[in-house]
Amino acid sequence: MLVLVTETFKYLINVILNNVTSKKQVLMFKHSADQVFNLGDFTSATILYFKTLFAIHDFILLQKIGYASKDHTERFRLLEKEFPKSYKILDSEFNTYRSTYSRVISEETCVRIRELVENEIKKYEIE
Repeated sequence: MLVLVTETFKYLINVILNNVTSKKQVLMFKHSADQVFNLGDFTSATILYFKTLFAIHDFILLQKIGYASKDHTERFRLLEKEFPKSYKILDSEFNTYRSTYSRVISEETCVRIRELVENEIKKYEIE
């Protein structure tokens, strides 16, 4: 039992020191996305809005369960269990994120993702 607690503690310290997702970081990503959006680069802005969304999800997971996901697969699994509404939102838009790798994203799509992010920021009081 002590080994498990120690390993969990070491993991949490590592996350805190090396990969902390804070409200400040979430808002910084959102600000960057907004700046790129205002330049008219909707593909890059969409990527940054998704980065913001992932940071929001990692933040709320860290707050609730003391653990942040290490990849998208784990994030999906944890969100499905702990935050099912946020999971459904992410699941419904994940193909949009994947399409940013190979397609130019329209302003309409980018605005949809931006609004989704803004709603999550409000829902979890990250302001």
